[in-house]
Formats: sequence, structure tokens, C-alpha cells
Amino acid sequence: MKQKTDTINKTEYKEVVNVWESSVRATHHFLKEEDIEYFKPLILDTYLDAVELRCIRNNKKKIIGFVGIAEQNLEMLFIHPEYRGKKIGKTLLEYAIDNLNVTKVDVNEQNEQAVGFYKHFGFEVIGRSELDSSGKPYPVLHMELKR
Repeated sequence: MKQKTDTINKTEYKEVVNVWESSVRATHHFLKEEDIEYFKPLILDTYLDAVELRCIRNNKKKIIGFVGIAEQNLEMLFIHPEYRGKKIGKTLLEYAIDNLNVTKVDVNEQNEQAVGFYKHFGFEVIGRSELDSSGKPYPVLHMELKR
């Protein structure tokens, strides 16, 4: 079954943040609890409004994965852990590339699964920053689509 991307309403932002938190806890083992608590309100109150959002929903219309795009940059791609490995990330990434002109992504260097995922889809590392965009000590790889 081909998943369909959908828009996200502002009233669903708490649900989006819940997906984000579940995903981060399953994949970003290098983050400290205080980092997750630091980012949660920022995502809810600031980051989600700064990106174009698309999601995939399950049969019960619950958001199970989402992307956020700004200026051809993939700012967010998070999948609920129960739905990993079901081509949801692939569907969202391909949608972002084909319909939202995504050509760049920044990835935590320590999130090796994500780095491999983006490399699989043709992204290459073009740079590295020692700190993340919040100034926290989590190195970030800057990747660009090479097709």
C-alpha cells in the first residue's frame, strides 16, 4: 500500500511533538534528558511554525511520521518507533525531494542510522559543525543531495 502524505493542522502540533519525542527517544541515544526537555517547547512553539509540514497517518488518522521543510532544507523527519521500517521515512523523504525541492539536510553525526538513510537516497556529506544549531555539543553533518 502506497502511503499518502497529508498536511498538518496547527491543532495537531502536540501530536506531532509526541511523534518527535518517541522517535528521538528511540534513535537519539546520545541526547540527555534535559536536551529533550529543552527542545520540546521550542519545537511546539517555534520550530513547527517555521517549516512546511507534511505527515503520514495510520488507519485511525493518527500522525505516525512527519517532515518539516524550509528553503529546500529538510529540517525534520521523524517516524514513530512502532512504524519504523515500513517505508514511511522513504515516502516522506521522496515526497520532500520531488514536491518540496529538498536538496539539503543537517544530521546529528551520532545518529548513524539517519546518516546511512540519507546516504542511501543520494545525500553526501559536504561539511561538519562541531555544535548543533542551538550551540549544544552534538556535531552535525551537513549533507546535500547529489543526483
